[in-house]
Amino acid sequence: MLINCVAYQDGQKLADIPVEDISEYVLQPDTFVWVALRDAQPQELEVMQEEFGLHELAVEDARRGHQRPKIEEYGDSLFVVVKTVDCRDGEVVVGEVDIFVGDNYVLSSRDSHSLQNFLGVRARAEREPHMLRQGPAFVLYALMDAVVDRYFPVLDMLESELEQVEERIFSKGRQRDNIQHLYALKRKVTEVRHVVAPLMEAVGRLHGGRVPAICRDTGEYFRDVHDHLHRISATLDNIRDTIATAIQVNLSMVAIEENEVNKRLAAWAAIFAICTAFAGVWGMNFKFMPELEWQYGYPMALSVMVGVCLYLYRRFKRAGWL
Repeated sequence: MLINCVAYQDGQKLADIPVEDISEYVLQPDTFVWVALRDAQPQELEVMQEEFGLHELAVEDARRGHQRPKIEEYGDSLFVVVKTVDCRDGEVVVGEVDIFVGDNYVLSSRDSHSLQNFLGVRARAEREPHMLRQGPAFVLYALMDAVVDRYFPVLDMLESELEQVEERIFSKGRQRDNIQHLYALKRKVTEVRHVVAPLMEAVGRLHGGRVPAICRDTGEYFRDVHDHLHRISATLDNIRDTIATAIQVNLSMVAIEENEVNKRLAAWAAIFAICTAFAGVWGMNFKFMPELEWQYGYPMALSVMVGVCLYLYRRFKRAGWL
């Protein structure tokens, strides 16, 4: 679906133009066309390929979708894939944005999983004509910067969830829930990392080494995006390490609780074992057992068993086993 199609000249907006006029505007000097699509259909991509002269391999990747973040060069043009990350009901939702960049055009296409739009990016670019004068490379930077900035709220959500689990980690009876939450959180962190890591590697090519010709004058802007991605990656590593530590602490708490239960069971087993031992001895019914004929033998036997059990109970209580 076409969102908008606008022509710009020397950093200023010329007009919203119909798709069929794109090929005329891109031939004008100091002019480029910025087109935004959502859930682009194959027919729409074919029209854009004809109007802009897009490379067939890039169009095929955009048509298939589900690409990893990357930046590919096709002659004087770039094909960029970035992943959007949003929060929906506590879950991480990953979308995809495909961006085609040439000397006189920018085409962005986002899928339905992407909850964010780029109307704010266009408005920001139009408020800065001196930046927009740099052409499609600045638009590419603005789009990538907007996507990366939306990663930070997701990091805040992950850190908040981790703090909530850490507050419950020493609560008795919550270990199973804590383990489940920690592993779910670890899955979210891994999902975000799969988005950030390849994009950070790709963006590094736009400001260091052999920079594509279209981005040579905007290298410092892409370096800023790369720095943001580096900070995000470092934060993800810290969260992941904290999750691993929390899991170990939680498992240790489980072991401690199990040990406490085992000590209680062992203490009560020892107490009842004494009763069983005395009853077994006096229950053998040998002929020559003087206390069997004694009129106070039975009360004495009960008193001995109760006394020994009380003594053991007090000792285990002082030792913290009961």
